[in-house]
Amino acid sequence: MADPLLCTILWQGVPQVNFASCKNMFSNVLPPLFFRGSLVLILWTELSSSSSYLQGLLPFLVLSSGSQSPQQRCINGDSLVPSPAGSRVSQELRYTKEKLGEESVYTSQMLIQTPKREGENILTQEALELHLEAALAASKVQVSLYGKSWDLNKICYKSGIPIIENGMIERMVEKLFPCVILTPLDCFWDGAKLQGGSAYLPGRPDIQWTNLDPLQLLEELGQFTSLEGFRELLDKAQVGQAYMERPCLDPHEPECPTSAPNRLSRQYPDIPAELAGGCHGFSRKFMHWQEELILGGATRDAQGRLLSAEALQSMFLLMSSRQLYEHLKDDYEIHDIGWSEEKAAAVLEAWQRKFVELAQETLPQNSSQHVHAFSTTTLRDIMKSFSDVSVIRVAGGYLLMLAYACVTLLRWDCSKSQGAVGLAGVLLVTLSVASGLGLCSLLGISFNAATTQVLPFLALGIGVDDMFLLAHAFSESSQHVPFKERTGECLKRTGTSVALTSLSNMIAFFMAALVPIPALRAFSLQAAVVVVFNFTMVLLIFPAILSLDLHRRRDKRLDVLCCFYSPCSSRLIQTQPQEFSDPNDNRASHPSPYGAPAGATGTHITATVQAFARCDPAGRHVVTILPPTAQVCAAPSADPLGSQLFAPASSTRDLLAQLDGAKGRECVPLPLCRWNLADFAREKYAPLLLQTQTKGIVVLLFLVLLGLSLYGATLVHDGLYLTDIVPRGTKEHAFVAARLKYFSAYHVSVATTGSFHYPTSQEALFGLHRALGALPHVVRDQYNRPPRMWLHYFQDWLRGLQASFDREWQAGRITRDSYRNGSEDGALAYKLLIQTGNKKEPLNYGQLTSRRLVDENGLIPPDTFYICLTVWVSSDPLGVAASQASFSPTPPEWVHDKYDTTGENLRIPTAQPLEFAQFPFYLSGLRQTSDFVEAIESVRAVCEQTAREHGVASYPTGYPFLFWEQYIGLRRCILLAVGIALACTFLVCAGFLLSPWTAGIIVAVLAMTTVELFGIMGLLGIELSVIPAVILVASVGIGVEFTVHVALGFLTAMGSRTLRSALALEHTLAPVLDGALSTLLGLLLLAGSEFDFILRYFFAVLTALTVLGLLNGLVLLPVLLSVIGPPAEVRASSPTRGPDA
Repeated sequence: MADPLLCTILWQGVPQVNFASCKNMFSNVLPPLFFRGSLVLILWTELSSSSSYLQGLLPFLVLSSGSQSPQQRCINGDSLVPSPAGSRVSQELRYTKEKLGEESVYTSQMLIQTPKREGENILTQEALELHLEAALAASKVQVSLYGKSWDLNKICYKSGIPIIENGMIERMVEKLFPCVILTPLDCFWDGAKLQGGSAYLPGRPDIQWTNLDPLQLLEELGQFTSLEGFRELLDKAQVGQAYMERPCLDPHEPECPTSAPNRLSRQYPDIPAELAGGCHGFSRKFMHWQEELILGGATRDAQGRLLSAEALQSMFLLMSSRQLYEHLKDDYEIHDIGWSEEKAAAVLEAWQRKFVELAQETLPQNSSQHVHAFSTTTLRDIMKSFSDVSVIRVAGGYLLMLAYACVTLLRWDCSKSQGAVGLAGVLLVTLSVASGLGLCSLLGISFNAATTQVLPFLALGIGVDDMFLLAHAFSESSQHVPFKERTGECLKRTGTSVALTSLSNMIAFFMAALVPIPALRAFSLQAAVVVVFNFTMVLLIFPAILSLDLHRRRDKRLDVLCCFYSPCSSRLIQTQPQEFSDPNDNRASHPSPYGAPAGATGTHITATVQAFARCDPAGRHVVTILPPTAQVCAAPSADPLGSQLFAPASSTRDLLAQLDGAKGRECVPLPLCRWNLADFAREKYAPLLLQTQTKGIVVLLFLVLLGLSLYGATLVHDGLYLTDIVPRGTKEHAFVAARLKYFSAYHVSVATTGSFHYPTSQEALFGLHRALGALPHVVRDQYNRPPRMWLHYFQDWLRGLQASFDREWQAGRITRDSYRNGSEDGALAYKLLIQTGNKKEPLNYGQLTSRRLVDENGLIPPDTFYICLTVWVSSDPLGVAASQASFSPTPPEWVHDKYDTTGENLRIPTAQPLEFAQFPFYLSGLRQTSDFVEAIESVRAVCEQTAREHGVASYPTGYPFLFWEQYIGLRRCILLAVGIALACTFLVCAGFLLSPWTAGIIVAVLAMTTVELFGIMGLLGIELSVIPAVILVASVGIGVEFTVHVALGFLTAMGSRTLRSALALEHTLAPVLDGALSTLLGLLLLAGSEFDFILRYFFAVLTALTVLGLLNGLVLLPVLLSVIGPPAEVRASSPTRGPDA
């Protein structure tokens, strides 16, 4: 699902009198402001940027950052753009940054009003008056900070203030110049009430926009000073009488001006008719708020007339912190507060928070309307809370893992207890994860929400699995192994398994980083680095901890509290007679349920051992062992496993290890403490699971699960809901839900490059514009036309000059020899008409009447195209700004002075050939991800066709192309990443195990786990985006931990397939289950998150992945191995094989 654009500014011009003085204001035309995009960009900023977790994290912020445009902010860190790195989007972003450089951006504060009763018409007198009340309250917000009062008029974005030589008038205009507020109230006189500026003239009441008639004021002021240039600018901008000629919402209001159309008739306005087609700011030509930006849920009759709507939207623009700092740094009023950009940011944040608070409290509880207020600061606060690492959550999860690791390894007998080893292991894994992420930060790998929310638990789960495997193997080591060799024996038995899982994960994650999605690439690299650190820790540091614990166990010291001796260590120990079987004795015995050779018998040893421990004066323990009495006899074996255990290098129980289970000590453990998972696997679980009937049931159930998952996979849709990100039940969630439901307009642009000749490609540029305007999702005006491009503004300006010249030429005010009696426009046309574009002969007066500035085909003469461009950019800032062309290179500055008669004034510098220009248009109706994909593909198809046919290279820009183009190839990228991970796992397993057969079974189970997880995502209603994609790729790494240990144990055991599966389960059930349960305990803390996104996309998915890994690794895989597993690598010297070996 998509999050439609909040709004766009169509007008960014300023009326100027002294063009030379204001030229710098327009040297870099600002891009449009994407209000809806601010939500989307901040969101994606949150899901993919590098941080301290917020320094650049608010990566997947443009409008709220106030320092860079969306394109620049995304370019500054590839992780900000969840589109393929190195792809066409990344290349386009780099090109845009190269040509445009850094630009300023502004912030938006929004009000959305909806009826409490869904579907009710909001285009009523009562609803508009309530909206006016809320907007007025918002516009009058004041905050006190640093001993100063800050209101909207001080901090709002103003498109520019004209520079006028008369000081008094300049100050008046500066105070009156309006803030940019996009609102449906601008269709009425009441929109003027939102403008807070005022000025004073002797003999008149305070001048405000509610009583300001610009035409009348200019007539009065014209008696004292010449305002001809200023009047011409207002006329070109079609300011007219501004708000004074618009209808009043309430014509009975005393302040309603007599010039209002309904003032005399006292009739209430036809609200749908007034709002149809949108509204205008004080400039009708350059400030047009399109209907889609201010009305939501509109309905129309058969003739297309607006009948009703369900939502109103108003937006207040504020300066960015940098702009506010620059604007006021030389102001005398704030010279005493140590003004800085940080203080400017604090002022803006304080004002925005109060804006939201007051606007939402405006309407009474019994009102029929809802007002939802929102600001970029509010959203930034929410996204910060979402993206920041929750110290409590992560610490709580790790503490639960610590507790579980300690408890699960504790034993009644201190000589076998490993609780301290569990604690040290989890702490060691924690340090390795922190070290790995620290290295990633040093390497400049971007952090994102996947890193902060998924990786800590994923890495801990992988590291803890290996830790549990080593700990369990060490506890099973036989006493007959020399003391100094026990650690080596443990690594000999388990090192291959640990190395195999770690290398598989490492290579899989490194290879998955090849997928060109920045968030996925960053996560994969970070996961791979952390796996390297975990692997190093497990094989280099953790064995040392095990060795230290071995000394504690030898000295009979208490576990955890190792400074104290066990109370059992100084007592007489009497072991009861024990019987031990000789596995090499193959005489007749009872048949084994796992296919062991029938008729085998064993040699049994019965022994009684007494030992007495005492302390010598030096405090060292001296143990005296009395010679045992032993009896050797032959008896039938009752071992349910047929006494065929692992080879010494991989056995879970050595022959003499049974001595460790000797009973009869005075410190008798409780019955429950004698239970362990290895015994459960050997005596209960394996016999039940590996019965023939059970195998069939297991295979059938997993086939059903696979079928259900395939069905669920068809339910997975691409996209991401912002309502999942914002906590439910909050006012912010209500705003986002209303925004998502009613407004879906996006402002985008098409940028052209410098690979073609603009002067001779004007027809192709117009054709590109027409083709884009014909696309289904492009918004058109009431005349069925898309927004105009810069060439239209350029042509219109030249046509206006030509018309002035023609009139004045005919009237004789302009002659071949002089233009001084003509108007400003006529004189400009004179200078342009005599240009030739030839450096040797730049002027030709004979062209004054023989050529036109725009020919009959609507084209500008190519030889003087760049000369005219210089004059247009220098002389018509309103039109240039409204076109949003953002030319690069910027045309040179040139000052027109019709009274300058020197020849140099006629020589106009030629602009450099354009390398970048853009024109805007709107996309609407983009609600589902499929809508975005359709719009993106159609726009790109037009650009590619124009490039093929006319050589005009262009590309689209805007939030849909930045954030939704990823969905065009997202599934392919996921499939590629998972495929690479599976292929790497197969190669590593086949290389280590020297058994492609086993590697194939492992990869098949991993693939099945991934498919099952994908299907469960569909059944849970989870949308496919970068975060689920990361988890899908991670599922291969997590699944390796559940499968490789079992497969390796099976491969190195002796006996039939069924027997080897049972032995593998006995050896691996405890460490694998302990690792999974510890991971689930860590994830449990995510269930308490206030963010539905974390609950559904992290907790639910990761929990499902862990459960699926357990089921596939400990249920399905043993069954498959017992049926189609490879032959044993270790065989008895006297081959006696079961029927299914």
